[in-house]
Amino acid sequence: MTKRDLLSVADLSPEEIRQVVGRASLLKGGEKSAALQGKSVALLFEKPSLRTRVSFDVGIKELGGHPVYLGKDEVGLGGREAISDVAQVLSRYVDAIVARVYHHQTLEELAEHASIPVINALSDVEHPCQALGDMLTVQESLGKTYGVSIAFVGDGNNVAASLALAAASLGAGCTVASPQGYELPAALLEAAGVAQVTAPEEAVAGADVVYTDVWVSMGQEDQTKERLKIFAGYQVNPSLMELAKPGAIFMHPLPAHHGEEVSSGMLEHPASVVFDQAENRLHAQKAALETILEGRGSG
Repeated sequence: MTKRDLLSVADLSPEEIRQVVGRASLLKGGEKSAALQGKSVALLFEKPSLRTRVSFDVGIKELGGHPVYLGKDEVGLGGREAISDVAQVLSRYVDAIVARVYHHQTLEELAEHASIPVINALSDVEHPCQALGDMLTVQESLGKTYGVSIAFVGDGNNVAASLALAAASLGAGCTVASPQGYELPAALLEAAGVAQVTAPEEAVAGADVVYTDVWVSMGQEDQTKERLKIFAGYQVNPSLMELAKPGAIFMHPLPAHHGEEVSSGMLEHPASVVFDQAENRLHAQKAALETILEGRGSG
């Protein structure tokens, strides 16, 4: 079987994304799988993590596999050891690499030199595993994805990019509200059919889903003061939620900075499905691992 990588949401066909979401729902409902029985997966992390590390570690074990965690100090990607060498060595030891990195180019180089699948657990360009969990959350919360209107408020970052691509694949509409200079790339807006606006109120009006993320991502700490000033009008709070459609849900990938992109208490708002969303990372990633390692799916 030809090895497959999951570096972008676009590496899965729309039909495969639907299948992953459906399969994740079955796994969440208690269906068992031994898809990784006898297999080992390297968790290669340059960045710290709560949800990503725990959900992959637990998910791999629940699928019968063995996770091997490798932090930045143990490998030193591109520093102590060349990325190409790491890829080739791990290919002799394990059956897949799940990598959480600062630069997307690192993932591309790993995938180029590895003979085993490489899965993007976050880069500066995309966060496909988050988007798959998000689509499961939308499906179970609203009963559908097709025709759903999603409003993303904030930085046109990696999370927004993957969310837009996944939403487009499943027939959902996506509008992103960002300050000038912080929009999604033009090519992605065109590819995903995303509407880019400046005013949060315009994006949220009549939306089924209101989504936000941190204003300052890991690696951008030197921009904190500037970003807090620029994004000051982009907080999601109960007043903004009132503009959304009745029954709309509120989503956030976590971690959240209370008092910045969300008002205090917003994660406990009646519309919030944030902790369901966090749980769904586990189920969606298990389904994605099945698809990439076992060839389950159409592509």
